[in-house]
Amino acid sequence: MNLSLLIIMPLITAAVVLFCRSTGGIRWVSLAGVSVQLLLSFGLLALYWKERAAGDDATMLFEYRHAWFPSWNIWYHVGVDGISVSMILLTAFVMEAAILVSWSIKSMSKEYFILLHLLSAGAYGFFLSLDLFTVFFFLEVSVIPKFLLIGIWGSGRKDYSAMKLALMLMGGSALVFVGLVGLYYNVGGGHGFDWLAIGQMHMPVEVQRQWFPFLFVGFGIFTALFPFHTWVPDGHSSAPTAASMFLAGVSMKLGGYGCLRVAAFLMPEAAKEYSPVIILLATIAIVYGAFATMMQKDLKYINAYSSVSHCGFILLGIGMLTRTAITGAVMQMISHGLMTALFFAAIGMIYDRTHTRLVQQLGGLLKIMPFVSTVFVLAGLCSLGLPGLSGFVSEITVFMGSWQREGGMYRLATVLACASIVVTAVYILRATGQTIMGPVEKPSYNGLSDATWNERLASILLGAGIIAIGVAPFWLSDLLGPGVRAIMDHAGNAFGIK
Repeated sequence: MNLSLLIIMPLITAAVVLFCRSTGGIRWVSLAGVSVQLLLSFGLLALYWKERAAGDDATMLFEYRHAWFPSWNIWYHVGVDGISVSMILLTAFVMEAAILVSWSIKSMSKEYFILLHLLSAGAYGFFLSLDLFTVFFFLEVSVIPKFLLIGIWGSGRKDYSAMKLALMLMGGSALVFVGLVGLYYNVGGGHGFDWLAIGQMHMPVEVQRQWFPFLFVGFGIFTALFPFHTWVPDGHSSAPTAASMFLAGVSMKLGGYGCLRVAAFLMPEAAKEYSPVIILLATIAIVYGAFATMMQKDLKYINAYSSVSHCGFILLGIGMLTRTAITGAVMQMISHGLMTALFFAAIGMIYDRTHTRLVQQLGGLLKIMPFVSTVFVLAGLCSLGLPGLSGFVSEITVFMGSWQREGGMYRLATVLACASIVVTAVYILRATGQTIMGPVEKPSYNGLSDATWNERLASILLGAGIIAIGVAPFWLSDLLGPGVRAIMDHAGNAFGIK
């Protein structure tokens, strides 16, 4: 399969949208474009399973290389394993839903949809790239559209939030760039920025110790690493619904993916040395994020602070360095991406009709908007880890893998992370009860409409993903297996952990 199609399709769609003259044409062209991307992602999954069934268990499949800047030994180099395929599927699901919930956008709709397509192109390129310079290039592509989407179509303190998000993420990108340049001049040599070639080398521990913090913290900023998480609540709360869905559902996963596939994989000895610090910061994020969420009255802030807590599980799993914990961390990326996108979609539906996100101004919505309320409950139950949904599967896998790491500090971190579920249940059930249960808060709400066809389709798509993982999780763990095994085989001796 030509993996470049996944990067090219959003660009082609954006180009066609540019020449559309009607809002309806913009919507349908955008929907057709993301639908093709979704079909391509399913086709990629089928071909990957076919190659696996044929006995090809190579680290990367469908590789393609083309010289980009030969004088600097920079290549356009793409390929996939099970981890990459899962992230491609997540991006396709979230983008399909994001386009569907954006159906009502009328102000500068052409520019709005073009920016969304550029975001998806950046995400696909990031997850497919096997050249570290190309990884950085697509990471940067995904930053600027977020700034514009929030600054133009956002709400509340949108100018402040857009600037804060852009500065924080560009600061993280700068750290990543410094780390990559450091690797290039210390160990790249004739390999340039080739991720696979550098991974096959034994990097001196001193080099690892020096450059690991730049890469891990740089990528970590994208995934709400404490204390660099402050852009998350402001950015999510001010962003339009589709941008919030992409930010939390996909963009934050760029950071977790980079922490695992670049920092920990290439520098395993440094990952082990710094793992106590990573685990400490992840545990603080989990507990702090949970308690901070309890104090919020705005539904978007509730989901944003909750994302800080849930992304802490990703970093906790990576920091524990066991095979089960790393598998759980990747599963948490997928689960949280689907769940938080669904949550923001439901919040957007509520806000579009009631024009408020404050919990105390809502109530009794189940009687008026049963479908929207059901979607809200499903996302909430997934967030608190109800068995049968993806949140339970991913979190219990992280906990089991974390408990395998022997040592008092690691066991304490696992216990605290488990205990945060109780706090999560409190704020989710309280928000659900006050928002959709009880009597109708305002008489004017009685005339509100339920979800439209496009909102229903977006919700069903994301909800199906949540249930598919929760009810039958083994297909996902089998998909991730070879990629995680390759990481452990490469770095297992350095980790010293099974």
